[in-house]
Amino acid sequence: MSHEKFLDELISTLGADVAQRGADVPERYHTDWSGTPPQRPLALVRPRSTQEVSAVLRLCTAHKVAVVPQGGLTGLAGAAVPSQGAIALSLERMNTIESTDTRAGLMQVQAGVTLQAVQEAAVAVGMVFGVDLGARGSCQIGGNVATNAGGNGVLQHGMMREQVLGLEAVLADGTVLPMLRPMIKNNTGYDLKQFFIGAEGTLGVVTRVLLRLRPAPQATATTLVAMPDFDAALAVLKRMQSRFGNSVAAYELMWDSFVQASLSWLKLSAPFAERHPLLALINVDGKNESQLQGDVQQVLEEAMEAGEVLDAIVAQSVAQAQTLWKLREAPAELNNNMHPAINFDVSLPQADIGRFAQACEAAFSARWPAKHALYFGHVGDGNLHVSVDGKTVGGECNAVEAELYRLVGEFQGSVSAEHGIGLHKKPYLQASRTPQELAVMRSIKQALDPLGLMNPGKVFD
Repeated sequence: MSHEKFLDELISTLGADVAQRGADVPERYHTDWSGTPPQRPLALVRPRSTQEVSAVLRLCTAHKVAVVPQGGLTGLAGAAVPSQGAIALSLERMNTIESTDTRAGLMQVQAGVTLQAVQEAAVAVGMVFGVDLGARGSCQIGGNVATNAGGNGVLQHGMMREQVLGLEAVLADGTVLPMLRPMIKNNTGYDLKQFFIGAEGTLGVVTRVLLRLRPAPQATATTLVAMPDFDAALAVLKRMQSRFGNSVAAYELMWDSFVQASLSWLKLSAPFAERHPLLALINVDGKNESQLQGDVQQVLEEAMEAGEVLDAIVAQSVAQAQTLWKLREAPAELNNNMHPAINFDVSLPQADIGRFAQACEAAFSARWPAKHALYFGHVGDGNLHVSVDGKTVGGECNAVEAELYRLVGEFQGSVSAEHGIGLHKKPYLQASRTPQELAVMRSIKQALDPLGLMNPGKVFD
């Protein structure tokens, strides 16, 4: 089927600066960080306003052309990879921070603003934004909403869903839904914005977001803690939360396999003289730096006496804290050092995470003795990441996925904690959703996108 009439009308309506034919689309828009084979889109459209997004979607509906929304292209599930015969709709030009209200703790942004830009703008006015992840400099707020992003701040602030007070979205037929009312309480029937959070662009295009901000902490203590096993790691987390409550801002657990890879890839110095089974990076917020550090030190001493902590470093400066946190940045190097990286992002009952990691290690070693697998995660919220070097398992990527997701089913976990489903996890979605749930999800899709034009083939067929 020829799309020449559609392309001519698209370019004449929006201009050649906004819309490009497929042959002229740069390769970076052909795929994302997931490693999915690239696909050239029918066209690339980079609108500058909600009105232009609406015009694009009206044209696509009229010509029955599919649309794949794109943000920073940092996704690991393939949700932003163009479908054959679809246009790629990039939000990168809609990158304005439109307003900030420190009294109400609100910031309104266009969907193409990067996460880092939001974080920096919040800090500049004495506030913080509750989501943080390694791709902060590239990922965009619209993509964070579409995938319900998590990251390092979930323990204290919750997922992206908890940071969104309102949003604006455009449906497949071009209808604009202006859901930007700045109220925490708005109990007026269905909360429509929730349909678009985590929907991965399959129901519409998010164009604006009203974000919640929180006052910046007056002090933060950072500590790196070595522990003998997972039970000790949970005990330390509970001990910290018992003492500091919701002021425990981050609890990032790293198995030794991850630590050694991070030291090698990032050329870092080992933090301790000896290797340890597990290291945890912990941030605790407070009001007085010296008092906070003393309190953290006291808790660590108690944990050491109980045998839960083997060694610890409490950062004495912001620079030292940043150095400690560099150890957690290895995920940014996965694709450069694993060929390919087989990445997993699963949720499990918190108490079972250690046993799950052991089960994975045993199952992988039995079939692929030379395998190289890394384990790390936001254990405070039940989220474990596993990365396997495809080269060390003979390229049997599908078999590795099948084995790990089989174990997720046995442990009654979720196949996706924060990366979404996209293309990569579609075959395993039923492990975490019942047939009844999937039927309701399809009904919502049919109601909002009856022609099936929005990001087709993602999440489910």
